[in-house]
Amino acid sequence: MSRERFLEIVRFCIVGGLSLLVDCAILFGLTDFAGVHYLYSAAISFTASVIFNYWLCVTYVFKNARRQTPRQATIFIGSSVVGLGLNQLCMWFFVEIISWHYMLAKLGATVIVTLWNYVMKRRAING
Repeated sequence: MSRERFLEIVRFCIVGGLSLLVDCAILFGLTDFAGVHYLYSAAISFTASVIFNYWLCVTYVFKNARRQTPRQATIFIGSSVVGLGLNQLCMWFFVEIISWHYMLAKLGATVIVTLWNYVMKRRAING
């Protein structure tokens, strides 16, 4: 692995951690304080964190982000939509089937969705 790829992965993890904080804060706030059902809260918080993550990915993580084509942007956004579906499926499964607390379920879902996101967003940004 090249030094640049290693640093890219480190930056991706930092941005992912910040995005997770945004996601969890909104999820918790909407669910516990506003009384929104956890699946609706999860969709809203995930979408907000994707927007935040996209901005940081194109400005900080990926070296070639400024030369994005419409096709790359479509792949990036499409992978995020699939990521939302994976997130929702994982949240439902972990909460309803395994009986985890919704915040623990969010962490489990995050691990799965992060793997998907890195592969697809790297492809979208770098072509």
